[in-house]
Formats: sequence, structure tokens, C-alpha cells
Amino acid sequence: MATAKIKKGDTVKVITGKDKGKEGKVVSVSAGKVVVEGVNTVVKHTKASQANPQGGIIHKDAPIDVSNVMYVHKGKTTRVGFTVKDGKKVRVAKSTGEVID
Repeated sequence: MATAKIKKGDTVKVITGKDKGKEGKVVSVSAGKVVVEGVNTVVKHTKASQANPQGGIIHKDAPIDVSNVMYVHKGKTTRVGFTVKDGKKVRVAKSTGEVID
């Protein structure tokens, strides 16, 4: 599998869909989907259980496809590329050429 261009903890901006324009921090990444805090919030009705004795309505962030988000570098969106620096593969912001991490 290819190296992920978006990682947990990155700040991203939604570029398409109902939450277009929203920014947030990536909470988790898996199988081409990302969960961004405050984005794609869904309402889930839960039954009362041992863990949640009250039950009721829960607001939860649902996964969004990684192709619908863009990395934010210094306040602007940019594509992410890879390059080899000192024998290590590192992520690079395409707009500036700067190493991200």
C-alpha cells in the first residue's frame, strides 16, 4: 500500500461536499478515509446499555474520503508530495517545496 499523504494530527480543509470550506484536525486515518474533528457530524440514536445507561442522541464525526480533503500548510491548502532527504522519505508541500515533517 502507498504511503499516506495525510496523517493523524494534520490540519486539513474540506474541498468538496456538504462541509466544503471547513478546517479541522485529523483524528484518525484508515483505508482511504479520514475522520476530521467538527466535519461530517452525524446524529446517532443509541439504545440504553451498561456503558450508556441513559441512551439517547449522540453527535459523532463520520469518516470522509481522503480525496475530499487537502493539507493546510501555513494557512493555505497545498498538495503533498514525497522526496528523499538524507536517506529518508519525507513529505513535502508542493506549493512551497518545504518539508512538512
